[in-house]
Amino acid sequence: MKLNQLSVFFPAYNEGENIENTVRRALKILPLVAEKYEVIIVDDGSKDKTGEIADWLAKETREVKVVHHWPNRGYGGALKTGFKTAQYLWVAFTDADGQFDFGEIKKFLPLTEDYDLILGYRLNRADSLTRKTGTFVWSFLARLLLGLDVKDYSCGFKLVKKKTFEEVQPLIGEEKVTQIEWLIKAKKKGFKFAEIGVCHYPREFGKQTGASIKVVFKSIVDLFKLWWVLKKQ
Repeated sequence: MKLNQLSVFFPAYNEGENIENTVRRALKILPLVAEKYEVIIVDDGSKDKTGEIADWLAKETREVKVVHHWPNRGYGGALKTGFKTAQYLWVAFTDADGQFDFGEIKKFLPLTEDYDLILGYRLNRADSLTRKTGTFVWSFLARLLLGLDVKDYSCGFKLVKKKTFEEVQPLIGEEKVTQIEWLIKAKKKGFKFAEIGVCHYPREFGKQTGASIKVVFKSIVDLFKLWWVLKKQ
């Protein structure tokens, strides 16, 4: 099965050691899953060579586009830019660190006939205990405060209709809260969800930045801000 058109984007922050392999692997798969496609690299204010490598890939391959942020806007900001830049009906995004096999997008395709959002959830998550615990706490809070009932809201591998993101704007949350707010609002609007397990592999190069104290603190503030706003609606 193939989609007529597909936009794929990769949020990337200091992924200079991973971005080329991640994009090249996707480019091998995309002709098998879409008649027409584009790849968007969102360089989120990287301080390494991510932006330079991304620009080089775009010069080499016409389907590749690059958007640069300066300064860094965080994961939520990168998601917003990715969706804004995407031009096709269906949009897939996955992390730039190579911890997912983009070839598994083939498992998502049959579900596009009946669902608007197909959400990956990580099988045998290859992360530290600290990060796993943090995600568990976030998922618990999102379920308790906001009623979000999905297996792995923060899994960085999703295939969705672009309108599921466009029709829930504006999103007030940033960082980790962006995806929570998006999914909650999409559910309220009646969009149909499906979930599918995907393999998760250890990071080969670089280090994760999403669990910094600064990011966690801001996300907690945003989560309670979102809870208060939705409570009043």
